[in-house]
Amino acid sequence: MKKTFYIHSLGCPKNSVDSQSMAELLMKQGYQMAKSQQGAGIIIVNTCGFIQPARQEALDLLKEIMHEKESSQKVIAAGCLTQREKESVIAEVPGLDALIGTRRWMDILPVVRQLEMAANLPIINIVETKLVMEDGNILRASHMGGYAYLKIADGCDRGCAFCAIPLIKGTQVSREKADILRDVCVLQDEGVQELILIAQDVTAYGHDLGVKDGLPILLKDILNAAPAIPWIRLLYTYPGEISQDLITLMAEQPRILPYLDIPLQHAHPGILKRMHRPTDMDQVTASIQFMREQIPDLSIRSTFIVGFPGETEQEFQVLLDFIKAMRFDRVGIFPYSHEQGTDAFKYSDDVPASEKEERIQRLAALQEEISAQKNQELVGKKMDVIVDGVGDEISVCRSYRDAPEIDGMVMVSGELEEGKIAAVKITAALVHDLVAAKY
Repeated sequence: MKKTFYIHSLGCPKNSVDSQSMAELLMKQGYQMAKSQQGAGIIIVNTCGFIQPARQEALDLLKEIMHEKESSQKVIAAGCLTQREKESVIAEVPGLDALIGTRRWMDILPVVRQLEMAANLPIINIVETKLVMEDGNILRASHMGGYAYLKIADGCDRGCAFCAIPLIKGTQVSREKADILRDVCVLQDEGVQELILIAQDVTAYGHDLGVKDGLPILLKDILNAAPAIPWIRLLYTYPGEISQDLITLMAEQPRILPYLDIPLQHAHPGILKRMHRPTDMDQVTASIQFMREQIPDLSIRSTFIVGFPGETEQEFQVLLDFIKAMRFDRVGIFPYSHEQGTDAFKYSDDVPASEKEERIQRLAALQEEISAQKNQELVGKKMDVIVDGVGDEISVCRSYRDAPEIDGMVMVSGELEEGKIAAVKITAALVHDLVAAKY
């Protein structure tokens, strides 16, 4: 078996971190990353298992790979889908060489070594029930555009009725601060310009370590440990858990980007109660207003679920009115997915798919109007952007308002230096993106 590998990484940025970590573990032991799966001795698919469309995408890709692969190639299914539905994966994709659950991605090296020793090794199932954060494991993912994700915790304790993450990942496990700071220093040495701290809930960092309000403490140490990293972004924060200390720190430290992703999921108290989410929307509204007062340039992104069981037209209208009043910079909209094993599965999935889609379109139209207005207000202003890509006299960039592969872009005429931060002047506004020129 050739000592080469290729990784397909599906799903969210947290999966990208795990994929990069597996790659680095293999490369440290002399394995080389192939340019395509055709040139790889080992093909790894890091799957997503969050909702049905993501699971189907992973299964379809695995089936395609098994159909096209050479007899000498080994295929490993890893990640959330194998953690959640290993028996289904084995049944639907016969012939896989190994399975690794998302909680034990660090076992990739011993699995590969076992595959090397036995040409006809049966499927290996390494799907542990406990998520483990081991000292020395790499939990970061760099990108050629100058940004990098750094996982500070995994798992979740929130227990939202619609969410399968606790079933897949288990309860929250925070990384030790010393390990995080070690990775931060490595990323600084690599020249990373934007550090993206990521977890299911970054505001819960340290709770399981006995640290109260641990995120601001961690951020202060990161600021001191890596003075050469100019941008630090947070993904994702939980409503009601964004502390005064965190807001004060963000207001005082320009290196912490004035950007918060706060998944609110809905605005009607009845729906939120059935979701097992915070229901006091007056408090949510007051908190957002306070944050905007303290951080005038704050950009807020939120996500909402449409068509949750029992959602009436009146309840949906409350959500529309809330979004109209709050004027978020960005909004993600998802149809409710009826996931077995979640608390919401006991409810009847009683909002027809056509109604879910119609409501999504109405909400999206409202948010597009808000987004276009907010973008138009930026025309003529100077902004700093990070350069993700360059080609044919145009540079694809992002401002502090734009998380990579989630939000919009800033298209700059002319070629800037990739992976660096540059000053531009906004010349035009589109619904989701901005157009700019070199400043």
